[in-house]
Amino acid sequence: MQLHPVKVYPSKALLKREDQLAWKMAAVAADKVPVQKDVAEMIINRIIDNAAVAIAAINRRPVVSARGMAEGHPRKGGATVFGIRSARRFSPEWAAWANGTAVRELDMHDTFLAADYSHPADNIPPVLAVAQAMERSGKDLIRGIATAYEIHIDLVRAICLHEHKVDHIAHLAPAAAAGIGTLLGLKQEVIYQAIQQAVHTAITFRQSRKGEISSWKAYAPAHAGKLAVEAVDRCMRGEGAPSPIYEGEDSVIAWVLAGRTQAEKHGRATVYDPVYYHVPLPAPGEPKRAILDSYTKEHSAEYQSQALIDLAFRMRERITDFEAIEKITIHTSHHTHYVIGTGANDPQKMDPKASRETLDHSIMYIFAVALQDGRWHHVDSYTPKRAARPDTVRLWHKIETREDPAWTERYHSKDPDTLAFGGRVEIRMKDGSVIVDELGVANAHPRGARPFGRADYIRKFRTLTEGIITAREANRFLDAVQDLARIPAGELHALNVALPEGALLASKPGIF
Repeated sequence: MQLHPVKVYPSKALLKREDQLAWKMAAVAADKVPVQKDVAEMIINRIIDNAAVAIAAINRRPVVSARGMAEGHPRKGGATVFGIRSARRFSPEWAAWANGTAVRELDMHDTFLAADYSHPADNIPPVLAVAQAMERSGKDLIRGIATAYEIHIDLVRAICLHEHKVDHIAHLAPAAAAGIGTLLGLKQEVIYQAIQQAVHTAITFRQSRKGEISSWKAYAPAHAGKLAVEAVDRCMRGEGAPSPIYEGEDSVIAWVLAGRTQAEKHGRATVYDPVYYHVPLPAPGEPKRAILDSYTKEHSAEYQSQALIDLAFRMRERITDFEAIEKITIHTSHHTHYVIGTGANDPQKMDPKASRETLDHSIMYIFAVALQDGRWHHVDSYTPKRAARPDTVRLWHKIETREDPAWTERYHSKDPDTLAFGGRVEIRMKDGSVIVDELGVANAHPRGARPFGRADYIRKFRTLTEGIITAREANRFLDAVQDLARIPAGELHALNVALPEGALLASKPGIF
């Protein structure tokens, strides 16, 4: 990997495009380096994972609405939409919108955490939609997804968005544009312009994950994927983009991220030193392997709760009376404390009437339910009746989080052997006794007690889709996806998953 310094330059510097981050990312996308076998196998795992969570959410209201919007944009020879039979095709940007919403709705697909947050499998719906519409092959799709994961994860390693209250889709959109560029074999110049257009249009704010969290949490990555498809389309037609989008005097870094903030601290707002970010990217000819650093979810909840759910399952075995609990303290990282813990200062995270989207970002609620039930279910654990159960509310309100510098350090560790997203939990009983335990990574994590392999992805798919699709459809999809590299050009509709006729709910009418 090569580290690329990124900072703000005044317009008069006339920064050469060869020195711009977007150009360097486009070079990675245009590099025809082969995809290694283990990477290709993990791509298949993540396509299975996406299909599983999308079908499980297929008739939830946000997904129904997004599908209804896509149905307003039919296109012969276009892309497929989850749930709808493959004979019906739609404009790829709207298929990406519908499928991206379905994948994201349950908050149960893959994750990568570093300087910022990400769900890199959000790249798959837009890349796949374009691949279907442009009649590409399974090998083309593998190459496109490998690039999207690489660019997305490399940006997340280096550039923190959330500290500036910017939503993490600002890294997703340029990554998806780069992946589509690889898929289509576009020239570096075209990919460069598309990356810049994508990031320029994808700057949104963290309020989508703050306070009363709405269905926009599911729509946000779908929005970024749609923007990426549209950006590539415009640039293929010869259009350009604001440039340099990362380093310019009025760029993303200058006004939205850290660039101008640091300059102002020195009292010289027109001075653009020092370098603020160092972005790692593969060197020319170096394989794209970033997907192997990401990890999926076993439980339908925010990733930083995964290890703590597993820990709750373990700790409950030592508790005979939950009413005898006086207080629970979760010692954890800065991110966990301030995003899904009491450090967020969101009263909604303690409210039994909160939305599902809010509850899956409340580690206090999640830990209470996991401790009581000894299981986690993507539907049952979030029902209004479950959230309002009096004994759960009492326990829930006894839980607080605290930032522990040691766990924050582990969260940001560059050493994979110490990297951790869990915490240490103290359960103080009314008799004065204390139960203490800790867990660094979820059981399903590559370093966890039960790392996810192909069989686990297939089990997750069958579990989440059981009773929704037929066994025949499930078997057909699993056979097709596991032979992805051999799917010929024009046959990628085989990766769609359809429900039986009449099983899909219809959306309310809108404009489209």
